[in-house]
Amino acid sequence: MAIFEIFSDYNHEQVVFCQDKVSGLKAIIAIHSTALGPSLGGTRMWQYANDEDALIDALRLSKGMSYKAAVAGLNLGGGKAVIIGDASKQKNELLFRTFGKFVEGLAGRYITAEDVGTSVKDMEYVRMETTYVTGISQAIGGSGDPSPVTGYGVYVGMKACASEMWGSDSLKNKKIVVQGAGKVASYLCEHLDSESAELYVCDINEDKVKELSSKVKLTVIKPEEVFNIDADIFSPNALGAIINDDSIDKIKAPIIAGGANNQLKDEKKHGKMLVDKGILYAPDYVINAGGLINVANELEGYIRDRALAQAESIYTVLKSVFATSKKENIPTYEASNKLAEQRIEQVGGINRIYSGRSEFSGKFNHFFRR
Repeated sequence: MAIFEIFSDYNHEQVVFCQDKVSGLKAIIAIHSTALGPSLGGTRMWQYANDEDALIDALRLSKGMSYKAAVAGLNLGGGKAVIIGDASKQKNELLFRTFGKFVEGLAGRYITAEDVGTSVKDMEYVRMETTYVTGISQAIGGSGDPSPVTGYGVYVGMKACASEMWGSDSLKNKKIVVQGAGKVASYLCEHLDSESAELYVCDINEDKVKELSSKVKLTVIKPEEVFNIDADIFSPNALGAIINDDSIDKIKAPIIAGGANNQLKDEKKHGKMLVDKGILYAPDYVINAGGLINVANELEGYIRDRALAQAESIYTVLKSVFATSKKENIPTYEASNKLAEQRIEQVGGINRIYSGRSEFSGKFNHFFRR
């Protein structure tokens, strides 16, 4: 494996390999960019097939975090960490406190949070060794579960899509297929139900759909029926790579707007196929940025109402993405990438001006664009 060739494909600043025999820790921390501020991104624990898969996942995810923070208007860079291991068997206090030591050693270049395979409790162990961690419980000053803000952001983004497609952002009586009934999807459905949208929901876990149906009005569909509904909006909120060669021909909805990560299996190929079919796609890292906005709020002292208010900016950001897409005749994923890269280059350039050290040096401040 040509390590630096892989790095150059993603254009990362730094990648740190962490190992400790006593705790059994094997981890990779990838810092894509700190041009806008310290890199922030969750720690994923997964039993990868091999070390190369773990590295590529960390590189891919951290680059996505750079773009997500940039388009969301946050003064943060993109980072991600992966811990190689079985989260159902190998998690313990020593493992995460040891990982926290490595995070602390980066002196604020990377701020971590929970992700797939890790929890608020795990982040509290990390916090015992470093202050560079978010996503901790409300009981100790954190934000707790970010799902309410993520779900609200997806809802707001969906309204932006409706405005772009139909000239009105009302979702009343719109047929919306929601794939997944997890936490984010559940909060999304509550907002959609309050606006009298017509919901069709599926999940591989039938109990989740049953629980959601006790809260909102919906029609339960089977996972294999997700593309059979002649809907106005398809909202993927479960698996990644759901937009692919097989699914694009089946999708009947003119809008795709959901909270799942990495929805396009092949960004260039499938982004172009959506354009050719006349489907408006809300880039996933734009519409699901509410989770990042939520944990970033912890850095300035968490206030839920402020996080929700800032998540409303997703509406405006998506409208900018759509405007750029139309003006330059490029797919929406490419338009959002371009906006992210422009902000990283332009605003990141402010670091060329040395302003001297201040009393705030080393402390979290000014993470949000004013």
